[in-house]
Amino acid sequence: MSDKKASNQMWGGRFASGPAAIMEAINASISFDKKLYAQDIRGSVAHSEMLAETGIISTDDQRKIAHGLNTILREIEDGKFEFSTRLEDIHMNVEARLAELIGPAAGRLHTARSRNDQVAVDFRLWVKDEFHRVAEALKGLIAAFLERAEQHASTVMPGFTHLQTAQPVTFGHHCMAYVEMFSRDLGRVRDAIERMDESPLGAAALAGTGFPIDRFRTARALGFREPTRNSLDSVSDRDYALEFLSIAAICATHLSRLAEEIVIWSTPQFGFVRLSDSYSTGSSIMPQKKNPDAAELVRAKTGRVNGHLIGLLTVMKGLPLTYSKDMQEDKEAVFDAAETLDLMVAAMTGMVGDMTINDQAMKRAAGSGYSTATDLADWLVRTLGMPFREAHHVTGRAVALAESKKVGLEKLSLDDLKSIHVGITDDIFSVLSVQNSVKSRTSFGGTAPAEVKKQIRYWKKRLTKA
Repeated sequence: MSDKKASNQMWGGRFASGPAAIMEAINASISFDKKLYAQDIRGSVAHSEMLAETGIISTDDQRKIAHGLNTILREIEDGKFEFSTRLEDIHMNVEARLAELIGPAAGRLHTARSRNDQVAVDFRLWVKDEFHRVAEALKGLIAAFLERAEQHASTVMPGFTHLQTAQPVTFGHHCMAYVEMFSRDLGRVRDAIERMDESPLGAAALAGTGFPIDRFRTARALGFREPTRNSLDSVSDRDYALEFLSIAAICATHLSRLAEEIVIWSTPQFGFVRLSDSYSTGSSIMPQKKNPDAAELVRAKTGRVNGHLIGLLTVMKGLPLTYSKDMQEDKEAVFDAAETLDLMVAAMTGMVGDMTINDQAMKRAAGSGYSTATDLADWLVRTLGMPFREAHHVTGRAVALAESKKVGLEKLSLDDLKSIHVGITDDIFSVLSVQNSVKSRTSFGGTAPAEVKKQIRYWKKRLTKA
C-alpha cells in the first residue's frame, strides 16, 4: 500500500487528495510519538479483546488482529518497521501496517474507538510507566544519601544561612535534608499515579459510543484502577502530563540545589568534597583544573525541565473542551523532560555515592564565623536565667571581642568573658566546641548525631515499604 493511498484511506472519503507538504510537516507527530508504540499496541489488543467478548466483532477477527499487532510489535522492536510521516502518527502507522498484514479485519479494530481516546490512553500508560521509573530512580538516590548520612552522622560541618556560617551541623544531617526533599518528590509521584489511574479508552471522540462496550474490562486489562467518568474530560485531560512536568520541575530544582552545593563544596576555597574523574572534566589550557561538569549540567538542565512545564501550561490554558490539535504539543515536552530527569537523577546518584568527603576541611570550617555564638547565648539563658534578647546582646559583645583579638570564641579566656558578664563561669567552655554544639541539638529532627541516626533508621524502614 503506498503512503499516499494509505493516508487517503485513513482520512476516509471526505478528502480527495493528500495533504500539502507543509501541512504534512506540521501535522505529523510520528517522529516523536513512535515512543508510544508499545502502549498503542497494548491498548489495541485490550480493545479488540473487549470487542470480541461483547460480541461487537467476531472471535476470528480478534485473533487475526491480535496476531497482526504482535507481529508489528516484533517488527518495531527488531528495527524492521518503516514509519511514515504521511501516516501522521503512531496510531495510523500501526493501523496501516495491520491492514497490510491481515486485510479487512484490521478495519474492525477501530470500532467504538477514536484517535482521541486512543492517544489519551496511550499517553496515560506511558506517563504512568515513566512515573514508576522515576519512583525507582528516586529510591536509589535516597538510598545513596542514607548510606552517606550513616557514614557521616558525626562529621561536623558548618551550617549556612545566606551562605554565611550559621551554626555547626553534621554532614549526615545535611544529607538527611536531601532525603526529606527527594522523599517528598517520591510522595508526589505516588500521589500522581493514584490520581491518573483511570482509563479514558471507550470515551471515543468525545461523547462515548452507542456500542455495548465494557470500559471496566479494558481498564482492568490495561492495569488502571477504573475507567474515567466523563467522556468530554477523558479526551481533553492533560492534567497528568502537567503534573508529571510539575513534579519533574520540583525534583529538578532539588537536584539543582544539591548540584550548586557540590560545585561550591568542590572548590579549593571550600574543599569539602572531591569528585572522581568519572564526574569531572579538565581544562584545555589549565592543567591543574578539575571541573565539576556533571553537577553543573544537572544545575543547567533544570531550566530545560522548567521550560517544558511552562510550555505545556501555555498550550493548555486557552483550549475549550474537548480535543484540539494543540494537544499534540504535549508529548515532546514530556518525553524530553522525562529523559532529562532520568539522566539528572542517575548522575546525582552516582556523584553522591562516588565523591570523597574531606571531613577535616569540614571540621575546620565548622568553627569559623563564630558558629557557636548561639550556644553561648543559650548557655546564658539556661544557666544564668537571662532573657534571650539580653543574652543575644551579651553574646554579640563576646563575638566583637573575639574579632578584635582575631580568635575564635572558644579561645577567649574566662577573664575575657567575665569582662563582658561577671556571671559567666568556666562551664561555658563545655558548649563552645563544635562537637559539643552538635551533640546538644537533640530536639526532634535536630543535628545531634543520635537524632540523625534515629532519622536514618526511620527512613531506611520507610524506604523498604515505598
